[in-house]
Amino acid sequence: MSIRIGLCLLLAFAVPAARAQDSAASAGPPVAFAGTLRAVAERGRIGLGYRESSLPFSYLNPLRQPIGYSIDLCLAVVDAVREELGREIAVDWRPVTPETRIPELLAGRIDLECGSTTSNAERERQVAFSPVFFVAGTRLLVRRDSPVRGFSDLAGRTVVVTSGTTNAEAVRALAARQRLAIDLVAEPDHAQSFARLAAGQADAFASDDVLLYGLIATAPGGDGFRVAGPLLSYEPYALMFRRGDPALAAVVGRTFERLARDRALGEIYGRWFSRRLPTGELLGLPMGPQLTELFRMLGAPD
Repeated sequence: MSIRIGLCLLLAFAVPAARAQDSAASAGPPVAFAGTLRAVAERGRIGLGYRESSLPFSYLNPLRQPIGYSIDLCLAVVDAVREELGREIAVDWRPVTPETRIPELLAGRIDLECGSTTSNAERERQVAFSPVFFVAGTRLLVRRDSPVRGFSDLAGRTVVVTSGTTNAEAVRALAARQRLAIDLVAEPDHAQSFARLAAGQADAFASDDVLLYGLIATAPGGDGFRVAGPLLSYEPYALMFRRGDPALAAVVGRTFERLARDRALGEIYGRWFSRRLPTGELLGLPMGPQLTELFRMLGAPD
């Protein structure tokens, strides 16, 4: 039942986005480049925002280079922009956090955000999103010997969240609804949130489950922690770009549809979730039914 409800929620996000992209594409090519495409053509560069510790979506390898699932999808969009413009385009990489990602985008310092950002109605009032490429949900990271088994065990305890995330909103809403006296503290990024938990300054870290599993696999001492509790929220991830830019929206939409038709979306997913990562970790997370259906809607063969 929970999967069926989650899928309905995801389709609600995915279908309007797909219709908007179809509308932009059916209008035909613009007489001249506009919006982001025009700016990128003029400067010969495109700005990509990345996260430093959102494994396996967007993180740094030992050479301090951005890699990950979201990075691969962003680079596919960059290739499509190059083809659209008919010229070579350089990439300017810029680190962002949950708090800075939208301001950086709106200020024009990045053109596309490649991270682990949830597409939701509130954010769509400020920015635009690609089709959904992952489905996560808010859960808890606790020490293996912790008595916390779920959200109801958090009364009187300290929970750390990452500033600017939907996880923080979900925990606040839960605390108010169930009248739980939770001491909620925030850190600027996931690495700092985990560090607070590891230092014993918090009883739990609330974040998207896939990111928590990534921390267990990669953080020093990560095997001393476990993921606890049921899903508190559904978090459909998407790439983020500026609103009111139908030309770029059409390029992004066509890129995802092509990747789906060519089975490349599934291949890219497998590279980061089913096989050993370039940095040596193995997450072993097969694609779930919700994401499989979303990719099928984009044109992935059965």
